[in-house]
Amino acid sequence: MTSTSSASSSGSSSGSSSPSRDSASYGELRAELDALTTEAFRPELADIDRLPTLDIARIMNGEDETVPAAVAAQLPRIAAAIDATAERMSRGGRLVYAGAGTAGRLGVLDASECPPTFNTDPAEVMGLIAGGPDAMVTAVEGAEDSKELAAADLDALRLTADDTVVGISASGRTPYAVGAVEHARTRGALTIGLSCNAGSALGGAADHGIEVVVGPELLTGSTRLKAGTAQKLVLNMISTITMIRLGKTYGNLMVDVRASNEKLRARSRRIVALATGASDEEIEAALAATDGEVKNAILTILGGVDGPAAARLLTESQGHLRAALQSARTH
Repeated sequence: MTSTSSASSSGSSSGSSSPSRDSASYGELRAELDALTTEAFRPELADIDRLPTLDIARIMNGEDETVPAAVAAQLPRIAAAIDATAERMSRGGRLVYAGAGTAGRLGVLDASECPPTFNTDPAEVMGLIAGGPDAMVTAVEGAEDSKELAAADLDALRLTADDTVVGISASGRTPYAVGAVEHARTRGALTIGLSCNAGSALGGAADHGIEVVVGPELLTGSTRLKAGTAQKLVLNMISTITMIRLGKTYGNLMVDVRASNEKLRARSRRIVALATGASDEEIEAALAATDGEVKNAILTILGGVDGPAAARLLTESQGHLRAALQSARTH
């Protein structure tokens, strides 16, 4: 899901600003950007455009190798944020990403991959991007500068205290992301601020600040590079480990996968086989008895129960297959 509001709701009007005010505002913003690690200029790379392509590729690859270590430094904070998110989602809460530009696109990407991977409802994990769906492929002028736009997008979702809002911004200063976190806190929601600068406004505004400091980019200020990679890694962790905590997996098997195409149907059968060691005939019978539900099929085989009993046991165990298996074996 993506936001559908437009940048016009930001309330800005270029025609009403005086040249001196614009100049002063530009000076303040430039000073702010100059202080950000993600915006720092690297003089040693000033002639990179004159290097052979293979040399540039090697430099870029070396830059990328530093990202996992920067993420590793934040693992305790990431784990704490995930546990808090999973606890709320277990009560029916939602996970909402909010960002602008690359950060917003990464949030929408992660959210859109949850339904086919974990069989979540599209309303359970959502991505909001400043400027709405059009901003996925085209820059929407002014959208990222509006805290009010973020508040309006979140109000449209009717946030509750069981929801989690993750503001995403490489700089940690983007008004849309900061505004989303600030507004979510007024609604009692859990908030996470994911940025790539230490001491960021976003990190300070959130219940859980995650600041993955990857350093200056290969191309000055191009935060779709190391910063974007870091954000993708952390978002992968947030969604994947939250789903593990919610019982969406059995070991490292995606037992809640939605078989919506031939590849996924084949994967479903393979998952049942890996989990049970059953024959092809047993697997086909189990899937037929459970309307193709992988988790239910595994339970019928390993727990020795029929389809309706498997569905009941999984409901009673809130979808956790290990707990349902334990119940089946003790009755």
